[in-house]
Amino acid sequence: MLFAHGSGSSRHSPRNRYVASVLQQARLATLLLDLLTAEEEEIDLRTRQLRFDIGLLAARLVGATDWLCHTPATRSFRIGYFGASTGSAAALIAATQRPEVVSAIVSRGGRPDLAGAVLPQVKAPTLLIVGGHDFPVITMNEDALAQLHHAAAKRLEIVPRATHLFEEPGTLEQVAILASQWFQRYLIPHNQGG
Repeated sequence: MLFAHGSGSSRHSPRNRYVASVLQQARLATLLLDLLTAEEEEIDLRTRQLRFDIGLLAARLVGATDWLCHTPATRSFRIGYFGASTGSAAALIAATQRPEVVSAIVSRGGRPDLAGAVLPQVKAPTLLIVGGHDFPVITMNEDALAQLHHAAAKRLEIVPRATHLFEEPGTLEQVAILASQWFQRYLIPHNQGG
């Protein structure tokens, strides 16, 4: 599972680290990496421009995907993307560039609208998770869901009482459970108990 972090976040995000720990308990390998270099992070803290350079983020995610596919320890793994906020758009775009490799996508509080015209090209099963009190993002995800014409499966889950960051008690746990179930369904071969 490759994590594509959202705007202003990093591999140290407590939310994504928590979700990764739940996925690991479900026998899913996780890789949290920063899609921006340390220098780019410093620039972004001042300008806030790179976090919205979805093309750059998607290219970095594709690079990490290719690395996993060529590394002996991981090349037999099925790959999924967990995208948060703007990282969701990067994950959707990257999935269209590696459709034969990316087997599932989960978006948490995502901005799929930033993936633009590539949404109809997404083939991987895609789960969109949004907080019930994150009204503008709910609409963005409903619109994106309607554009996922070729996804093998697609679903929008709205977590009641949750805001954009899922900071309310129990809401991030719901995200982790939904993500774990989705990835187990589409990534673990049935003969291994998934």
